Amino acid sequence: MKKEQVVNCQLSVWYPIFKKHTIKSLILPLPQNVIDYLLDDGTLVVSGSDHNTQQTHTNNSDSDVEEDVQAPEFPEFTSKVLEAINVLGGRVFPKLNWSAPQDANWIALNSSLECQSLSDIFLLFKSSDFITHDLTQPFHLCSDEDSPNPPINYELVLRKWSELIPGGEFRCFVKENKLIAISQRDYTQYYQHILKQEQHISQAIQAFFSQHVQYKFLDEDFVFDVYRDSQGRVWLIDINPFGEVTDSLLFTWDELTSSGEISQQQGVPAFRYTTSEVTVQPSPCLSYRIPRDFVDLSTGEDAYKLMDFLKLLLCSNDRGQAKMEMYELRL
Repeated sequence: MKKEQVVNCQLSVWYPIFKKHTIKSLILPLPQNVIDYLLDDGTLVVSGSDHNTQQTHTNNSDSDVEEDVQAPEFPEFTSKVLEAINVLGGRVFPKLNWSAPQDANWIALNSSLECQSLSDIFLLFKSSDFITHDLTQPFHLCSDEDSPNPPINYELVLRKWSELIPGGEFRCFVKENKLIAISQRDYTQYYQHILKQEQHISQAIQAFFSQHVQYKFLDEDFVFDVYRDSQGRVWLIDINPFGEVTDSLLFTWDELTSSGEISQQQGVPAFRYTTSEVTVQPSPCLSYRIPRDFVDLSTGEDAYKLMDFLKLLLCSNDRGQAKMEMYELRL
C-alpha cells in the first residue's frame, strides 16, 4: 500500500467517478480552525450546542478553581454545514476524507451516526479515534513511509442519511483489477438470508463490479464496500486502500496478498460470511467505550502498562500478606 493509493481513496476523489452508483453526498472544505478544534485534547465543549458554556473544576494544591469554558464558534462554516444538511433532507451521515466516526456512536443519545446539526457532528468527531487517525496519521502503514507526504486538503463529507440494514453490507477485495474476495461486513452477526441467498448475492456483486467499477478506479488494488438493497440492487458505499490499514474482516491480509492462498472456483471470488449463531461475536467497536488503558492491559499491546499493573498487584499482595502476618501474631 502506497501513499498515492491512500490519496486516491478519499471520497472527493472517487465520488465524481461513481456518483450514479452511490449515496448522494456534499463535500465541504474543513477550515484550519475547525481542524485545530477537533484535535484539541482539552475539555469536550461542543460548539453550536444549546449550552455554549461549561463549568469545569481545576484542582490546585490549595483550592478548587471554577472556570467557564466558552465553546468555540465557527459562524461561516456552521452556515455552510446547515445549508448542506438541508439540501440532503435534514439528516446526514458525516465523515472525513476517509473515515466515519463508527467508533463513537455510543456517545450519541440515539447511539446512531445520524446528524442533524454541526454540534451532532462535532460530538462524534471529537470522540472518535478513527477521525483522529485521519487527521494525524493518514499514511500509517504505507510501504513508502520515507517518501514525502502528499498534501491533504481535509474535508467534511456529508452523505444523505439512509437506513442501511447491516446484513446487506459487504466488503470486496480487488487485486490487479480482479475481484478476489467478498466478506460479510457485519461479521459479528448471523444473517440467515445470506446463507439462503449466497449465490444470488455473490453474482449481484460480481455483476456490479464488472459493469460499474472494474478498470474505472484509479488503482488496480483496492477494497470497496457495497450495499445490496431489498430489491437486489447493489450500491457503492466506500472505497478503501488495499492494505492492513483496512479491516480484512473474515479474511487475513496474508491470504489476500499471497497468490493462490484464497480458494477460488473458476475465477469466482471467495465469499465468506458468518454461517451460524454459534460464531456470533461482540462488535469490535465496543472496545472504544472503555478507557484505552484497560484495552491495552487486556490485549497485552502495551508491555509497560502490563508491567506497571503487575508491580501494583505485587505490592498490593505484599501489603495484604503483611497484614495477615500481623493479625496471626496478635492471635
